Amino acid sequence: MAVFNQGIIFNQVDTSNPNCWTLEEYEARGGYQGLKKIIDEKISPEDVIAIVKDSGLRGRGGAGFPTGLKWSFMPKDHKGDKYVVCNTDEGEPGTFKDRDILRFNPHALVEGMIIAGYAMGCTAGYNYIHGEIFEEYQLFEKCLEQARKAGYLGKNILGSDFSYEVYAHHGYGAYICGEETALLESLEGKKGQPRFKPPFPAAVGLFGQPTTINNTETFTSVPFIIRDGADKFGQYGVENAKGTKIFSVSGHVEIPGNYEIPLGTPFKEVLEMAGGVRKGHQLKAVIPGGASAPVLPADIIMNITLDYDAIQKAGSMLGSGAVIVMDEGVSMVKALERLSYFFYEESCGQCTPCREGTGWLYRIVNRIASGQGRMEDLDLLESICGNISGRTICALGDAAVFPVRGFLKHFRNEFVECIENQQAPANHRWF
Repeated sequence: MAVFNQGIIFNQVDTSNPNCWTLEEYEARGGYQGLKKIIDEKISPEDVIAIVKDSGLRGRGGAGFPTGLKWSFMPKDHKGDKYVVCNTDEGEPGTFKDRDILRFNPHALVEGMIIAGYAMGCTAGYNYIHGEIFEEYQLFEKCLEQARKAGYLGKNILGSDFSYEVYAHHGYGAYICGEETALLESLEGKKGQPRFKPPFPAAVGLFGQPTTINNTETFTSVPFIIRDGADKFGQYGVENAKGTKIFSVSGHVEIPGNYEIPLGTPFKEVLEMAGGVRKGHQLKAVIPGGASAPVLPADIIMNITLDYDAIQKAGSMLGSGAVIVMDEGVSMVKALERLSYFFYEESCGQCTPCREGTGWLYRIVNRIASGQGRMEDLDLLESICGNISGRTICALGDAAVFPVRGFLKHFRNEFVECIENQQAPANHRWF
């Protein structure tokens, strides 16, 4: 698995060095200079938030909300505790960037969480780590201990009056816990199910206190911004999509891996970096933002850039940055069957439209894939999508709908062929 970068998160990280994750190696790359700058120059919390705003950093977990603006929502006059929470519950199929941040550059995440805690006046931070990456969880615990011994965490950080602690929490592998309020429920020891909003976490979050939740990659971008400045960060990327982004490229490519590149890079360049389509096959389709993003056919994806606006205009979304590449041998019917099964299995069951609707979507697609479909099934799928979308507490219902609508929009002919011939796809390969 490759780690290729032209950016800031993996900058100068020698991933072949087994000690690249250590405090000593991180400090040699300029690590914790951003935090020291804040303490030494007595930069106010308000100014730190202003710098993050000026950088144009947007959330890297999927929604793309401006980070500095999100931080500014935290109440300044709150008398009790306030919390920072990092979402490392990386459960989206096709996404594996946050795992590699924990493996190769975890102290950048620790520093980013500390800076965020300082900026928002928080007393503690929690990193909720996906339940299926236990070694990375253990590694992060070691990083926290190194940071404490060096004076970057705990009481009176670097001799200042700023005190702050960070804790790691190991999740249980539930996809729904990637939703921020379900994550909070799980972090509190309860069943991971989404909360009604409002109130939003900035008002009532972890343990009932104001809380800001950001993705791993988002926090990891912050030390560079503080150390080198918002303008330097803004030199990467394009308008409305500043900085670099890690894209997890998987599927039918020669060199799958994480590629940290400037936002706005043409997709065809990323495909070339990944060695092109595997074994010289032809590109058929790409899911550009993880399993929940609508699929795009080759003729569209090859002519767009990888940034929020361009992908949205093309009819999909940047999402988590998981680029799933499919060649001409993939059956779109079988691929959708697999994706629909995933969302059916991962629904928490709290909302009726999602609990019942995801099951119906899977069973109907399965019926078509088994050669027993009916033409009216296509309209029925569309109808079910309409009864799920926008009718659930969280976005899992929409996440289940997007693949169905995308596959039917661009590859409807394959579904029609299965139904008309009353047989399973000639090619049974779903990936």
